[in-house]
Amino acid sequence: MGLSITVTETASKKVQDFMTQMGKEGYGLRMRVMGGGCSGYQYQLAFDAPREGDRVIEHDGVKVVIDSKSLLFLAGTEIDYQEGLMGAGFAIKNPNSKGSCGCGQSFQA
Repeated sequence: MGLSITVTETASKKVQDFMTQMGKEGYGLRMRVMGGGCSGYQYQLAFDAPREGDRVIEHDGVKVVIDSKSLLFLAGTEIDYQEGLMGAGFAIKNPNSKGSCGCGQSFQA
């Protein structure tokens, strides 16, 4: 399992669309793991500039920014964007997760 994060083409396009709509061109998609949620840890996504000590991974023109603590939980993760009858949103496929809840935004490590 590598230390990289994969962003699908669909997710990359959606991130770029959101950054344009919000006037955040030039920023990256910060992905963090925080304590909380129904399974113990939860994902947080936001547009942010890289800081000292961050890992920056680029896919299809989108920078993913991850702090060193979160990287331990996220190595090998894929970020996708899905649309369906139940709604649309980013889907995170994390090989480090030992379990998750129905919301898809919380996991066990």
